[in-house]
Amino acid sequence: MTDPNILADRRRIRRKLSFWRVTAIIVALALVVALALSFDTPDTRSAHIARIDISGVITDDETLIELIDEAAESEAVKAMVISIASPGGTTYGGERIHKALVAAGEAKPVVADVRTLAASAGYMIAASTDHIVAGESSIVGSIGVIFQYAQAQDLLDKIGLRIEEIKSAPLKAEPSPFHEASEDAKAMIAAMVLDSFDWFVDLVAEQRDMERDKVLALADGSIFTGRQGLKNGLVDALGGEPEIRAYLEGRDIGGELEIIEWKPRSDPANLLIGSRAASMIARYFGLPGRISDEIDRLSGGKLFLDGLVSVWQVGGQPARDNQGNAR
Repeated sequence: MTDPNILADRRRIRRKLSFWRVTAIIVALALVVALALSFDTPDTRSAHIARIDISGVITDDETLIELIDEAAESEAVKAMVISIASPGGTTYGGERIHKALVAAGEAKPVVADVRTLAASAGYMIAASTDHIVAGESSIVGSIGVIFQYAQAQDLLDKIGLRIEEIKSAPLKAEPSPFHEASEDAKAMIAAMVLDSFDWFVDLVAEQRDMERDKVLALADGSIFTGRQGLKNGLVDALGGEPEIRAYLEGRDIGGELEIIEWKPRSDPANLLIGSRAASMIARYFGLPGRISDEIDRLSGGKLFLDGLVSVWQVGGQPARDNQGNAR
């Protein structure tokens, strides 16, 4: 006669095996469905207009640059629409996108479609296109550069902590959060900020075919509505897709062409099954679709910003020159 304990153990093992079999089948089905959806993309082989979205904080985004370059080189893409909804970001990130869009504009028409806002480096990107269309209440402008650093000296004094340092020269690793910046350090950073600021102003003046003095008058950090931007020359037209198509028709781009959204084909972090499939499966199990997206969300989109920043910040102070005058 079989021992009851052995029978009970066999039942538990069978139940566990059944559970894992069912789980494996469910995961396999989920993979099949997700893979099918990941290949459900529009046909980009026939003639069309490519739409590329640039939103959130701008950083040095190699994937985005490659996408712009690919659309610019595609014979099927007759024009490009760059949809922008960004408060700005790193100056270098904006510079790289600027250069990519200027190069694209040499091959085909490139139009900026300003949604909620295109401020600071976001406007730098918009100004890099042939034509800017914005909503009446969209936000544009905030032409300027800022360098920020934390100052923890008062806090360290209160808790009795002192940071000692030995460095090769007075300006090495300046400004420091551990002590008040010297006048020489402040002058060094100010010179760097103003040099980048001059580059930004020259960029807008050249791309928008505006007098430099006129751009300087607008480049005090101010933001403008789309209506104001149209009046002061920062925007070419108010509206949306009809206005974009009207401009493109003037560039001999037929109005019958479909506007197709271009997205990166794959995420390098998901080599086996593609970004869309991996994202869906991760969310099915309660995980973030992309680890980098989750980190960026938790940090408010600013964790990876470094160096000079061209970003619109509500309540921020305008950049100032060495005499303390607002630029």
